[in-house]
Amino acid sequence: MRPWTFPVALQSGPESGPRNPVFQQIAQAIRGDIRRGRLRPGDPLPGSRSLAQTLGVHRNTVLAAYRELEAEGWIHSEQRTTRVAGDLPEGPSPNRRRGTRADEGPGYDLEGPNSAPSQLRALEHPAHLLSFGGGLPDLRLVPTDLLARAYRRALEEPSLLGYGDAHGEPRLRTALARLLSEMRGLAVTADRVLITAGSQGALDLVARTLIRPGDRVAVEDPGYPTAWTTLRAAGAELVPVPVDEAGLRVEALEKALQSGPLRAVYLTPHHQFPTTVTMGAARRLRLLDLARQHRLAILEDDYDNEFHFDGRPVLPLAGDDPGGVVIYLGTLSKILAPGLRIGFISGPRPLVDTLAARRAAADGQGDPALQRVAAELLEEGLLQRHARKMRRTYLSRRTALAGALDRHLAGIASFDLPPGGMSLWLRVDPAVDVEHWAQRAQQAGIAVYTGRRFDFHDRPRPNLRLGFSSLDERELEEAVRRLARALPC
Repeated sequence: MRPWTFPVALQSGPESGPRNPVFQQIAQAIRGDIRRGRLRPGDPLPGSRSLAQTLGVHRNTVLAAYRELEAEGWIHSEQRTTRVAGDLPEGPSPNRRRGTRADEGPGYDLEGPNSAPSQLRALEHPAHLLSFGGGLPDLRLVPTDLLARAYRRALEEPSLLGYGDAHGEPRLRTALARLLSEMRGLAVTADRVLITAGSQGALDLVARTLIRPGDRVAVEDPGYPTAWTTLRAAGAELVPVPVDEAGLRVEALEKALQSGPLRAVYLTPHHQFPTTVTMGAARRLRLLDLARQHRLAILEDDYDNEFHFDGRPVLPLAGDDPGGVVIYLGTLSKILAPGLRIGFISGPRPLVDTLAARRAAADGQGDPALQRVAAELLEEGLLQRHARKMRRTYLSRRTALAGALDRHLAGIASFDLPPGGMSLWLRVDPAVDVEHWAQRAQQAGIAVYTGRRFDFHDRPRPNLRLGFSSLDERELEEAVRRLARALPC
């Protein structure tokens, strides 16, 4: 049995005042540890010799304490081992007498306006289900061999294991600046790029820097609940703006401005989350002009830029931003894996420097070695090659899902084939109870997201969001077949 440390201060000396016998102090300490859950039923206690040596007392003192606890029913001895009893004596713990449990804290209000645990839980599914997911990459296709080789090389540089620049690893910032310039039309240099812990980390850092409690921030409706939680945590008062087939309705945003100033607008114009629609050119220009007039910060989340299948990719808003109002958020997680947590921010240099200073005060930096890995993959073109491979794979899966839906759910669900992205947004016959359908689907081993999950006011919507990137063609066919069988009668 591993050594067991007994964290209790035994009273001794005249300065400690009246005190119980030492064996009773030991028994009281163990009894208290059992009551508050530090010691659990079945946990072994140290041998009497070992505990006596630890506490600097005679072994008979420990034996006396154990005998008292055993007589009271707190512990029992078997085969030369003393354990906490499985059936403990009745009696309220000190914490319960005060009306709270130790693991709950002293009555903190954890369900305030800035928390949304139900929204976070809504985006989680048990691992055993065939999950249409939230448009996540297929982790089975991650090039782990390339990552492992590049990581080994990175670890050969001891400096990468020390403190680094809060802006991020310089080589990765340079490589990303080149990528953004060549592939996405952004006129940026390395000093205007900041590396973050994923796109969510990017939004959190921007929100905590830019937003003050009570600031009004516009968001898309339907939209991305996790982003809403992040913005609320920074103190934002969220203003929902409706989305249609051409993206965020800018005229509705103008109307919201008439009710008071807005600090920022958060949106996903390339492949709107969750509907996948692309914001039209006319609206983009109108939005940029509106933001310049009102000094409204545009938080552009371009989370899956690489996966555009049909026609020319639409360039980001940040690519045509002479007013400097766009803060561009991106990630490498959709290309590689979300667990790697590599995101980035591009914006005016003063903003980037301010964000870096705030980050330095919080966590200092990210993972320089992992960032060097990403830099090497970008510099050698390996990440770009993997992205092209994934684009072909996901295009094939989009086709497979669309075909399966046409075969098994024609007349029940319709959709517009999106030009890009990693999911389909289904319009369901209003006669179908979508929430009930989703529950039945889960019982059949299929996890789906209903439109209600993305509605700002938690209203039922006749929609399903089906991600196709994390399931192969055979799995997609089976998932749709089960989904059809789960239709409520």
